[in-house]
Amino acid sequence: MPVIHEFDPPERFVAGTVGEPGARTFFLQARSGSRMVSVALEKQQVAVLAERIDELLDEVMASTGNDTLIPAVAPVALDDAAPLEQPIDEQFRAGTMTLSWDPGIARVVIEVFPLTEAPDEDDDVEDEPDEVFLVRLEAGPARAFVKRAGLVIDAGRPDCPFCGNPIDPEGHLCVRANGFLRRNTA
Repeated sequence: MPVIHEFDPPERFVAGTVGEPGARTFFLQARSGSRMVSVALEKQQVAVLAERIDELLDEVMASTGNDTLIPAVAPVALDDAAPLEQPIDEQFRAGTMTLSWDPGIARVVIEVFPLTEAPDEDDDVEDEPDEVFLVRLEAGPARAFVKRAGLVIDAGRPDCPFCGNPIDPEGHLCVRANGFLRRNTA
């Protein structure tokens, strides 16, 4: 039986980072009262999760027979620009994530499972995860999460307009410019 870190709903659920652009560690963090859980994940996982939450809410909003009020954008009152809460104790590193809409409680359901090693080819049975990070969010806070996640992702290194790779403060060797050093001119 896995340990379930459940927040239904959390007082706060955000994506955030620790470190300088180019060396940042990304986290999902949920808090209810004094209980807090932080899960490390990759930048791409944050981006995909935010994108999928936004798409899911748009689908629910457009569906017929839906009685739930889904905001089209994040409510201003729910903006959260505060840093991650301290101390940040990584519970686990995220692997697989699932996302769904529970119409019975009108909430987005996010499940995050730990990163695991690839199973052996001879292993037909999938192992049950040791832990699960489970968050249920109402539509407004879910849109606020999406907005903040976009800001967190955009706060990183700028992309090279030629090759799309990130530009470090000292520049980077651009493969599209025959190895010439490109610098951030922004």
